[in-house]
Amino acid sequence: MMKYRKKPVTVEAIQFFDTVECVMELSVFMGKTVISYENPKEPKIKIETLEGTVTGIEGCYIIKGVNGEFYPCKQDIFKKTYELVE
Repeated sequence: MMKYRKKPVTVEAIQFFDTVECVMELSVFMGKTVISYENPKEPKIKIETLEGTVTGIEGCYIIKGVNGEFYPCKQDIFKKTYELVE
């Protein structure tokens, strides 16, 4: 069995919060509005990916991948995987 290490890649990401400013920033970032208010107490973001529609919850990070694709990442996983580039 071989072992592999993830290549260092810099990604763009925005943390999703249910604020007017964040929703507007995400809409510009992603080029479309993707917030779902089916349950106003639990706003969610729905993103079309190669694997189908993926739902993110408030606090998750929306990542723009190396091929321009978008996907949500839970906050705890994001913080274990990525560090801020100054």
